Amino acid sequence: MMKFKSKRFGIRFGFGKRTNNKGTQQDQQQKGFGNNNNSSSNNYEIKWELRPGGMLVQKRQESIGEDLISIRVSTFAHFHDLSIEATSTFGELKMVLALLTGLEPKQQRLLFKGKEREDDEYLHMVGVGEKDKVLLLEDPAFKEKKLLNNISTSCPTIIV
Repeated sequence: MMKFKSKRFGIRFGFGKRTNNKGTQQDQQQKGFGNNNNSSSNNYEIKWELRPGGMLVQKRQESIGEDLISIRVSTFAHFHDLSIEATSTFGELKMVLALLTGLEPKQQRLLFKGKEREDDEYLHMVGVGEKDKVLLLEDPAFKEKKLLNNISTSCPTIIV
């Protein structure tokens, strides 16, 4: 496996003067090259990572809170605005909605872009982004079962 070191390339352009590419150390620090201890300079080192396919790419800077998205989950009567991580699954979203709506995750059906989504699908892989709308429906089988239980228990039988 090859190891790559990051390098900083800098060329000093002097108009009307002949200089070498290095210049003096003070000139390098003023231009942003070299080791400068000044915290206000925009001097940074590029970090590289090797992807599994063998591609060498610049490493992204991780920032806190960037992966949170706000979505609107709506039922026919109500809507809920939620902030959730983009890398969450629809199953995790159902667990959060269970706390808000009182419906168990088994009773919920989530629709995004007109399709019912499975519990193991990731929000960001399906395309859920900032301020997108997800529709929450109660599963018809559970709704029917609940209605049958209410009808059967509402009138007790009296034997004389």
